[in-house]
Amino acid sequence: MHDAIGPIAPPTRRTALRAAFAAAVAAVTAAALAPVVRARRPRQTLTPAPLTEESYRGRHIAVGPAGVRIDGRPLHVMRRADGSYLSGVNHFQSFETPIELARAAVDELGTAQLALAAAAPHHG
Repeated sequence: MHDAIGPIAPPTRRTALRAAFAAAVAAVTAAALAPVVRARRPRQTLTPAPLTEESYRGRHIAVGPAGVRIDGRPLHVMRRADGSYLSGVNHFQSFETPIELARAAVDELGTAQLALAAAAPHHG
């Protein structure tokens, strides 16, 4: 019996070169696209642990390398030339430490929450 398709011819040199070229193109394309694919994946970021954490007047305050947060929302803090701190919530008064600043902000806020859209950190 004969095969319905017919006998299979051995690969020619041209067919082998085409296959090798296609494999090389696929490998180079995959290598070139790998950084793009990795960049699109969500990254797991580690948030540094706060240096100070406390509950003040029923609000959660965290002060650490990532800044000052009240109930998980960022408080915009600026450092003055004399080393004291001020914020947008109480910008007419300076405080010796970020935790004192955060407590004063809680006092000023009362039951209000900080806005979610915080200003970019001030470096200076």
